[in-house]
Amino acid sequence: MLLCNNLSSFVASVVLFFVFAGTPVFAQVSVPIDIEMAPFHYTQTSADNRVSRLVEAMKAKEVHLKYTEERGYLGSLVEALEISESSQVLVFSKTSMQVNHISRRNPRAIYFNDDTYVGWVNGSSLAEISTHDPKLGTAFYTVDMMPWRAKIVRADYDCLGCHATSMTQGVPGHTVRSVMPSFDGTVNAQSESFITSDSSPISQRWGGWYVTGLHGEMRHMGNAILRGSRLDTADNGNRMNLRDEFDTTNYLSPYSDIVALMILEHQTQVHNAFTKADFFIRQIQHDASELDSTPEREAEMNAQLGMIAKEVVDRLLFVGEASLTDEVRGSVVFRESFIGRGPKDSKGRCLRNLDLRERMFEYPCSYLIYSSAFDALTPCLREEILRQIHDVLTSEHPSKHYSHLTTETRSDILEILLETKLNLPASWR
Repeated sequence: MLLCNNLSSFVASVVLFFVFAGTPVFAQVSVPIDIEMAPFHYTQTSADNRVSRLVEAMKAKEVHLKYTEERGYLGSLVEALEISESSQVLVFSKTSMQVNHISRRNPRAIYFNDDTYVGWVNGSSLAEISTHDPKLGTAFYTVDMMPWRAKIVRADYDCLGCHATSMTQGVPGHTVRSVMPSFDGTVNAQSESFITSDSSPISQRWGGWYVTGLHGEMRHMGNAILRGSRLDTADNGNRMNLRDEFDTTNYLSPYSDIVALMILEHQTQVHNAFTKADFFIRQIQHDASELDSTPEREAEMNAQLGMIAKEVVDRLLFVGEASLTDEVRGSVVFRESFIGRGPKDSKGRCLRNLDLRERMFEYPCSYLIYSSAFDALTPCLREEILRQIHDVLTSEHPSKHYSHLTTETRSDILEILLETKLNLPASWR
């Protein structure tokens, strides 16, 4: 599940093998990544992200988190991290390091913005944070919520055991997992589960999560538990509240919003795609620095760069997105908070504008193109991604791969980006 999961041990040297499949040439490309070796040095690299800056501000007494008996520092923490309370989603499956505290009557809450995620369990003295970091990919933290202090410390191996695996595209990252939970929230490791994204069928999503909101005749796995060997989804959909499930009084919101869940699935996989691509390019550049440059090597590196960038482009442009067959309606508060973060062009158009009738967004180009995570990508990778996106948006005859983008939609996205995305290459103009 999102943030730190339970694992008994984790070795100091994590080796990841990245394979980028596409043309036959690159179907066999495999690059080993040891995140404790150059150029990464994961645990030895100083963090520079939203959370590390909060820690420094707290040390300098510029920020003071407020404690309450009901929620510890949670309310003050999400405010300091600029996270909306309406982003709350709730997971009741026992798939976290705080497994002993989680149940259907006491689900784990997750709050998030464009780069940072906070996990909190009612009654626990520990909260968890993960956030994008330009060098680390994702950095992990724990918050000791004792009344006399709010101590935020970086956590590496406890989290990397599950958050640098195939579930996170092989990099320090995030995952939204859909499982088959029992009545008490436990999960049989042998039962079917899914890592979900915007391309996942709705029918495979949100097992082990609470889901509030309307979705018509579409069926999902949320709000349901196993009855015998089968997940009971007879009456699990179109829930407007969770009053019959547990007492929501202590939570920052009474909802586990369906739209927030959909945004979370999209966002986590895009963040992982950014990190995977950036780590691969950094490794290639490091390895190449120890070799003599030749025209052949440069041509190979440029071809690899194109393949790596394309995987990110496809994520950003929602290639393979699962179609919606009914309208989805969630919390108005979350919707307004999410869309309100903009930016908008002179016609009032925004990449955050939601569709939720046939697809997630009105303009299928991810708002994460504005994010600090995107801007922090290795320059050659960022430029190649933007070059490919521009080619898709301006081509008179785009490939069938991007057939979900009509001529009008591509024109709209291009106009929006030209007005709202800073530091575009000169070729875009």
